[in-house]
Amino acid sequence: MKHPLQKSRIPEANAFVAKELIAPYFDKHWHFHPEYQLFWVIKGKGTRFIGDQMKPFKEGDMVLTGPNLPHLWRNDQEYFEKNTNLETHGIVVYFPEDFLGDTLWKKEEFEDIRNLLYRSQRGLEILGETNQNLKKLLPRLVGEKGAMSMVRLLEILDRLAHSEDCHPITQAGYINTNKESEKDRMSQVYEYVMENFQQKIFLSEVAAIANMTESAFSRYFTSRMNKPFSEFLSDVRIGYACKLLHEVEANISEICYESGFQTLSNFNKQFKERMGVTPMVYRKDYLKTFS
Repeated sequence: MKHPLQKSRIPEANAFVAKELIAPYFDKHWHFHPEYQLFWVIKGKGTRFIGDQMKPFKEGDMVLTGPNLPHLWRNDQEYFEKNTNLETHGIVVYFPEDFLGDTLWKKEEFEDIRNLLYRSQRGLEILGETNQNLKKLLPRLVGEKGAMSMVRLLEILDRLAHSEDCHPITQAGYINTNKESEKDRMSQVYEYVMENFQQKIFLSEVAAIANMTESAFSRYFTSRMNKPFSEFLSDVRIGYACKLLHEVEANISEICYESGFQTLSNFNKQFKERMGVTPMVYRKDYLKTFS
């Protein structure tokens, strides 16, 4: 198991970093770092974990995360298979809290941006017209040099600061209680779940990966994710079921077992509890909206 990549990657000579990412898959390690991060998925799909929230991601998704907010953009398993032609593409921007310097940052003109960055502590999903506008601005930011690069970044942050399209991601009470030394442990847990959720997973197996007893692991996981491991596992399976309901014509029973549920009744019950409707209604509503 590789160790998580160190994510502080802004050279001392730079105020921020904006770059294009093209790779077989996005960084599959659960991690957090002291910088703010703006990330746009140009190409690729999978499951997104941010703080205590999990949901599928797809092309076009855009998120601003605050300092030390744990996150993982985990591509679908097909991206990791041998001889696959799949690849991912994204643009990421890293910037520290003091990228303008202490004196200028405290001025009245930047109050709205300060408020935006405060809200980003919960993570912000960027939707609607603002999402479309930033898709035009971010490639320009990557290609810009010198003082104009700072102007571009401030333009992007100002648009976000005055937008109603930025929606909080984590629960209001979420606090990152993870430690730097625990990154590798949680990364292994996430990876094991994402590789095996379609099969029956026993708590003892995951606890062993974390090198803990079952009871200790249960307490540890709940304190870090604001939910029990069993609920997290169900969320992963429901998220995958939603993906299948969007993309394949299989019947509900097939999707149930493909997503890792043992019985159709349990699948229907948990799906409705989380999504508010049955899998059948969910699929009909989706097709009606996007067909």
